[in-house]
Parts: sequence; C-alpha cells; structure tokens
Amino acid sequence: MRILVAEDEKRIASFISRGLKEEHYSVDVVEEGESAAHLGSETPYDLVILDIMLPGKDGISVCRELRDKNIDVPILILTARDSVKDKIRGLDAGADDYLTKPFSFDEFLARVRSLLRRKKSGKKTVLEAGDLKLDQLAHKVWRNGREIPLTGKEYALLEYLMLNAGQVVTRTMLSEHVWNEDFDSFTNVIDVYVNHLRNKIDKGFKKELIHTLRGTGYILKTS
Repeated sequence: MRILVAEDEKRIASFISRGLKEEHYSVDVVEEGESAAHLGSETPYDLVILDIMLPGKDGISVCRELRDKNIDVPILILTARDSVKDKIRGLDAGADDYLTKPFSFDEFLARVRSLLRRKKSGKKTVLEAGDLKLDQLAHKVWRNGREIPLTGKEYALLEYLMLNAGQVVTRTMLSEHVWNEDFDSFTNVIDVYVNHLRNKIDKGFKKELIHTLRGTGYILKTS
C-alpha cells in the first residue's frame, strides 16, 4: 500500500517515513502543500497524511482541494494544534481523522491501520495468484499454505507484481511505485531484489510465477 506524507519538519517526516517503511508500506514524502496537492491528485495513494502547517498551501487547503476533485483517499491530519476549533476545521475540510503532536507512534500506526481497513471495507484485501496469497492488511504472504517471510521492500515488490498479475511491469514502473523519486534507474537494485524475491517465492515449487522479460521488465504469471 502506498502512503503520501506531507510534513515540513524533516525530523518528524523522517521518523514517520522510516516507521511506515518498517511496516512494509511504500512512502512518498513532500515538504510543502503544492506538491502534496499535486501528488495527491495525480497518484492513486491508499492514504494521505497531512500536517496542517505546510508552507505555501496549508494541510486543510490541500485536504479541501483533494475532496473538491472527488478524490476519496483516506486523509489523516497531523498538527501541533489541539483546539476543538482546529479539529472541526480539519474534519469539515474532508479529513477522516485527526492526530495531535506529539503522538505515540503505536497510536499513529493504529490510526493508519484503521483508515486503511475503512478504505478496504467491502473490498478484497487478499491477493491471489495460483497458490500464492498476499494479505494486504496483515502484510503476510503464503505459498501453498506455507508462510513466506519477506523484507519490507520484497513485500512491496511482490504486492505490486500481484496487483498487476498477468501484465508486464517495467523497471520504470517499479522504480516509481516501489522505490522513491530519488531512485537511480541505472543501478541493478531492482534485478537484485527480484532475484531475492524469486528465490523465496518460486524456489522449491514446481511452477515458477515470477518471470523476467529481457529488456522489458517482469511479469507474474497466474496460469
């Protein structure tokens, strides 16, 4: 699942981003409101986290702009303000939840999980490709009933391949959706991670699911 974090305090942004990545989420971080509004409008995020006091365009304005464009992504507002008036402003702008700084990271994660569950309510949250299963909420993977432990990046890579099962996924697509905007596309990091993932997912099983299309990218075949 992909999350946008808009936070101009570098220390807090780093803390949030690192913690979310450790929980196997793919995270994009921006420091000002215009970028948050642009990315939130153009990218299909599963959750947007907005600090209210963003430079340029504040978080409430970003939230209102996304809702005006009928973007129904869950939005969590973060702020140092704790007055009832500010909370009402955020919720009236279309935010789904509100968390006041400083906060416990455990509580933060609980709210993230709650918002993601709310979004997925009524929708399928377990991806399947043959005997391979991936639970998007529990962040667990099984093949033929056996749980397969994955690192955060391996999980994000597999999730993206499964979301696009049967379709060719290029290295550019992976660099944009699994890695971040600073990723060096000329390195062989993607190939290395795909090989690690293939060793865990396919090794020891009769049927290989992850295939390399030389010069093009990868495909997860379901049949």
